[in-house]
Amino acid sequence: MGGCFAGIDVGTGSVRAGIFDADGRQLAVAKRDIRMWKEAGDIVEQSSDDIWACVCACVKEALAGAGLAPTDIAGIGFDATCSLVVLGEGGHPLPVGRQGDPARNVIVWMDHRATGQADRINALGSPVLDYVGGTISPEMETPKLLWLHEELPATFDGAWQFLDLADFLTWKATGSLARSVCTVTCKWTYLAHEQRWDESYFRKIGLGALADEGFSRIGTEIVAAGTPLGAGLTDEAANELGLAPGTAVAAGLIDAHAGGIGTVGARGGSGDVLSRMAYVFGTSACTLLTTAEPAFVPGVWGPYFSAMVPDVWLNEGGQSAAGAAIDRLVRMHPAAPQAAELARGAGQSLNVWLARRAEAAGGAGAIAEIAGTLHVVPEFLGNRAPFADHLARGIIAGLGMDEGLDSLVGLYMAGLAGIGYGLRQILDAQAAKGARTEMVVISGGAGQSALVRQVLADAAQVNVAATAAPEPVLLGSAILGAVAAGRYASFTDAMASMSQIEVVYPPGAQTRDWHARRFKAFETLQAAYRSLRD
Repeated sequence: MGGCFAGIDVGTGSVRAGIFDADGRQLAVAKRDIRMWKEAGDIVEQSSDDIWACVCACVKEALAGAGLAPTDIAGIGFDATCSLVVLGEGGHPLPVGRQGDPARNVIVWMDHRATGQADRINALGSPVLDYVGGTISPEMETPKLLWLHEELPATFDGAWQFLDLADFLTWKATGSLARSVCTVTCKWTYLAHEQRWDESYFRKIGLGALADEGFSRIGTEIVAAGTPLGAGLTDEAANELGLAPGTAVAAGLIDAHAGGIGTVGARGGSGDVLSRMAYVFGTSACTLLTTAEPAFVPGVWGPYFSAMVPDVWLNEGGQSAAGAAIDRLVRMHPAAPQAAELARGAGQSLNVWLARRAEAAGGAGAIAEIAGTLHVVPEFLGNRAPFADHLARGIIAGLGMDEGLDSLVGLYMAGLAGIGYGLRQILDAQAAKGARTEMVVISGGAGQSALVRQVLADAAQVNVAATAAPEPVLLGSAILGAVAAGRYASFTDAMASMSQIEVVYPPGAQTRDWHARRFKAFETLQAAYRSLRD
């Protein structure tokens, strides 16, 4: 086998495959959009067959783009959203919705159909909830499994396996049903530090059937991310992917956690994995902080043992809508169609066009003038951390009658500041429990702009760094492949060898007082909405 590695990332809306050499240089990337069905009631579904077909197409295209032969790829890593895949006997898809379409066999992470089940689970209480920040989220898998059990018993009873999406992908590639410690610990309530499922929890919430089976449908073999699975690629999977049979396949990661692996251990800059926090800024935002000892932070998921970097604890926070919140925000403005047309004419996305217009007006240092009276709490999909409040909603205050492009840019900048204030709340909550952050290392498509990074640094009052890798999440998955192939002796060596800090954005002194006042206003607006709602 050769000396290159493939990283495959299945995000919310697309699949991407990247080819990297042993130094972490990106040689090629390919992308395919994946199909999504949305219905009333916060229902969001996908197809595992569609996702796998997109994976295969992307890998073949990326391999061709890199000019490599199948045998040049020594290892493969997968990451994916924490979506729930339901398979019947023989691995055939089963329907997860009332429409009964078996093609729609994936409940997407952002699907909130199980809000009622999550509320009931939280009301019952359990020691396992201490390891999800005290409150389970409807985005996690046991509320969704309970929904299936109660609302679609034929699917629940007929299921052969329930898999997190990353584990589905490694099963398709290798035939191994081993689960990643990352997926089951972070989203399924597996207690990795004790290497067990809590049988009493499943019985108490109404999923005793899973316990009766010895958890055979949700995972009996739990392995560390990067562990080589089975005998590598099966003949069938190798043919579908255009790679060589036997190629090493690593146990995978949740997509955000792959971004963490691709960034927090990078060489250069200050600090190490215990003082840096990964901030994966995409459709949603995920914060990933590792600690030597467990830190119990209310509203922040975890502490999870070995869920990202082996043998240390992980706290996972985040914002349910981040890049999606900015998109939602700006498209509400009357000038959005005009701006979108101008962006198309310039060959740019709307967000890139807005960022460049903001930079022309003075950028992050001129945010007070650009944002003006506008305040934004961008919690359109609730507050994941640190309040674990899925009923929180977005707030826009200070609106006037201005419908021009400058007003739109001001709304965009106020929204970015709001994302930064939410990030600051997570950092503050962790620091209050002794888990302090020296540097935030950013990745994800929504965080690629220098303007965005500087506004986040200013609003959160923290150093924000970026790595040299153009696609840190893909790189994180490729690092898994390198570890599985035995190219590096440890995760630490692999991360430092394949990733490098490129630039650091310290918080600007000139906007410090303005952001301090705005942060107080942000918290006042949050509290006001909670009061109105209650």
